[in-house]
Order: sequence, then structure tokens, then C-alpha cells
Amino acid sequence: MVDWNAPETIAQNGVSFSRFMHCLLGLYIWEWFTSLDFDWQFITGKRKFRWPMIFYFANRYILLFALVGIAIALNVTSEIDCQALYTFNQLFGNAAIGLASINLSLRTIAVWSQKWYIVLPLVAIILAHWSLLLHGVLLKAAWIPGMGCVITETNSNLLAITFIYSMSFDFLVLILTGWKLAFPGNVAPRSRLVNLIFNDGLIYFVIAFLSNLIATIFMKLNLNPVMSIIANVPAAIASTIVACRAVRRLTNYTNTGPEVFQSTTHGTTLAFRSGAQSVNRPKVDTSKSNNEGVHVQMETFESPSTYVEYDAAGKVVKGDVYDPEAQIISDEFKRPPY
Repeated sequence: MVDWNAPETIAQNGVSFSRFMHCLLGLYIWEWFTSLDFDWQFITGKRKFRWPMIFYFANRYILLFALVGIAIALNVTSEIDCQALYTFNQLFGNAAIGLASINLSLRTIAVWSQKWYIVLPLVAIILAHWSLLLHGVLLKAAWIPGMGCVITETNSNLLAITFIYSMSFDFLVLILTGWKLAFPGNVAPRSRLVNLIFNDGLIYFVIAFLSNLIATIFMKLNLNPVMSIIANVPAAIASTIVACRAVRRLTNYTNTGPEVFQSTTHGTTLAFRSGAQSVNRPKVDTSKSNNEGVHVQMETFESPSTYVEYDAAGKVVKGDVYDPEAQIISDEFKRPPY
């Protein structure tokens, strides 16, 4: 049987941890770079910035800074304050996990049309989640000549509690979202936007849940200080990637024609604003008022037969290519869901 606490075993695990972190850094940089055009559209003003995007940008770049800090800790060749560096990495990594859960919970709040009995409990759960994530320093690191910065101690119990809470939180928003999309109640049939969330959006929730589950298992095993946290970074990366992809998918989803909007759950899905009260807008023609009565002109918006659907990188994956010259949708209907 392997003696996980033997010095040679911990040293081997440390080498594996270092190589694994470099692979994860490369993976995340690739994900960040391939979706950078989406961020640039907000920076240049091509897309209107809305407040939920604060959590999206914070999630992406806080995790990037944390991974850069981990890379520095693994490659530094001269003595530094390892404890301060690992404290920075831990706080930023935990913040990325918390922001990923917020981004996913915002989808759930939007699906439930911001009902107070959904918003208030989720806000309370988010605050409790952050109280655990920012509880304090849960690991210790020191400079060892010939080895560099080395993790010497971890508080595996509190780390496990934090990740169990994160896992339970992700599972709750998964159930709430799935329930509302599967059983929408006495409302119109699901729109294509809601079907988008139902078809692939729930997969993102499942991935976030499983990544935190794996991290929790390693921490509960508590094999040694390295193996206890080896799955933490993959959990943070997986949660961040799926949460940010969910935001981009829903923001890039565009119709080429007006869709029927009603003052129901689906009329406000992911919009965080009041839905249209009616799609039939009567216009009185007073110039033709005579003995025959008042002529009423009706403007009716109908669901389009073609539409465009984008992937997380902004590429067209379904529908006809949008022709700006044939645009008939109003500014209200083409506003992004944020």
C-alpha cells in the first residue's frame, strides 16, 4: 500500500501537481483567448453593458490572475514570501468558485422571473457561501531550498465543508432551473430561448456540480497536503468555464424576427426587466372617423420561421445567416438578455 505521507511520495505528488497546473493554465488561456472577441465587444461599446456582466468579467479575470499566481509559485527560483503568494492564489481561486455559482444562479433567477421566494433564499445562500469562501487562510506554504514554494499544511476539513456547500448550491440551482423549464405551469409553450437553456444549459450545471464533487472527495480522503487540494483548481476552472459559456450562449442567442412576448415567465426570461404586456398594439386612425365608426389598425408580431443561434465563441451553429437589410425586429426585441 502506498504511504501517502512519505516524503518521497509527497515529492512525487508535488511534481505531478506542478505539471497538472501547467496543463490547466494552458487550457484556460485557450478558453479565454478563443472567447476574447466577446469581451472586446463590451469594451468597445458594440454591446450594451448590463449589471449581470460584472460577475461574468470578474469571474473570468479573477481566475486568470489566480492561475498566473499558481504558475509563479511553481516556477519561482529565488526565495519569496510563499505564504503571501499562496494566500493570494487561494482567495482569488475561491472568489472564482463563488462568482461561477453566482453566474449560474442568475440564470435560475431569470428563469423564475425574479420571483421573491426564489431571489431571497438564493441571495441568502450566496452570502453564506462567500462567508465560507473568504473565511481565512486554509493552507500554509513555505520556501524550502532546492524545492521552492511548498504546501506544508492544509485545513482539509474546512475546505471540504466549503466545497460541499458549493456542490449543494450548484445542485440546488440545477434542480430549480430544471424544474421550472420542465414544468413551466399555465403559460405559453417554451420559446426557443428557453429551449436553449433546457437543452444544453443544464449540462453546464451538471459539470459544475460534478467538478465540486470530485474536489470534495479528494479533500475528504485527506491523503496528504498536495493530494487534498489537487482537484480544487480543476473544480474552479470547470465551474468558471461552464458559467461563462452559459452567459455567452444566452447573450449571443439572436432571432432574425420578432418572437411573441407575453407578460409571463418566458416573456422576461434572462432579461431582468419587465416583459411586454401585449403583442397586439391597436392604433386608432382618427382621420377616418365617420358614421361608419372608428377604423382600428392592428400591429401583430408573430414568431419567425428562421433564426440564428450562436455557440459560446460567437459562431453561427444553427439557422440562416442574419441579413441586416431584412431586419424587421424593433430595438426592444433585439436587446440582449442582460
